[in-house]
Amino acid sequence: MTSLHEGRKRSLTKAILWRVIATGITLAVAYAHTGLLDQSLKITIAIAIISTIGYYIHERVWSHVEWGNGS
Repeated sequence: MTSLHEGRKRSLTKAILWRVIATGITLAVAYAHTGLLDQSLKITIAIAIISTIGYYIHERVWSHVEWGNGS
């Protein structure tokens, strides 16, 4: 029987892989839009930082919500 909860290493690996994929998508879209690599990199870095902060805040807020966690 398998556990319903995934391990920390798996979760971390998935999170890092997703961030790499999302950053690549952002860079591709920004470059397609601007045609300028330097501008595209600036946009991509800004979005990566803002998204990471937003996700952290999202997780902290949800850590206080009891709905759906079996409580």
